[in-house]
Amino acid sequence: MAEKAGLSSVSPGPGQEEPPRSADRKGGPGHTVLLALVLAVPVTEVAYTVGGGGAARDVFVGMEPANWPDVLIGMVLTDPLLASVLAVVVSRVVFALFAAGGAVPVGGGFRAALQRAALTVVNPIAVGVVDACFFGPWWGLGTGLAAYALRKGVVVEYRTGRRRPHGHRAGRPATAGAHREGDGRPSSGLRRAAALEQWVALGLTTVALPVLCFVSALDGRAWTSIVRCQVTDGTGSESNRLIELGRKGNGVVGWNLDTEEISNGLGCTGEESLYVREPWWRG
Repeated sequence: MAEKAGLSSVSPGPGQEEPPRSADRKGGPGHTVLLALVLAVPVTEVAYTVGGGGAARDVFVGMEPANWPDVLIGMVLTDPLLASVLAVVVSRVVFALFAAGGAVPVGGGFRAALQRAALTVVNPIAVGVVDACFFGPWWGLGTGLAAYALRKGVVVEYRTGRRRPHGHRAGRPATAGAHREGDGRPSSGLRRAAALEQWVALGLTTVALPVLCFVSALDGRAWTSIVRCQVTDGTGSESNRLIELGRKGNGVVGWNLDTEEISNGLGCTGEESLYVREPWWRG
């Protein structure tokens, strides 16, 4: 089968130096970009939405640290394109990390073939199902197929020698069972497919995903529900719009868009629109 590519590690012989770790195990561009986005994008979203500076600090304090991931989750759940690209990138990065560690079995037999198929197919099916649940079947189908194509691309990269598992020396073949030309090299079609997959993955990871993340962060939409509540201060009660940060008892703790401070609201009703200001590119 095509998945018989040698994705598991081969230990160096006696007296041989342990080669450098695979780029996937050390942390390639996918790992670096994802970590940077996880740190920077939620802060950008909150700062732009509420006005930055002290307002952003107050929002994060009001949310409490356990709820900070809600910002990124809320952005993903309100933007189907961002959610789909993120799912495809994460699926590929995780598979590449497992493959670099030798988690994908090699060899013949029904059991090994079944394991290889499961490792390649199950995760794309899972991300496709999740995407379909939130955004509809067409988004789910597209996400699942794209995730599967890029995970298969990682296998092709190993078959052509563009990747080597942890433990392979530079001069040692890293593949087995690949389609080869007369000089022993993988076929030109296989090499072109591996190169195309690498460029597509690089474009999605380093260009498309960061652009989509920051567009979503600067589009003027809140990352969570907008509610209208009765807010009581020292002189009376009035109806204000709040970005919901948490719930306390029968009320809501949120960022008050009218008074620009953290407020407690009662008798809250949800609003349909999440927009609280103009997108950055229109400002």
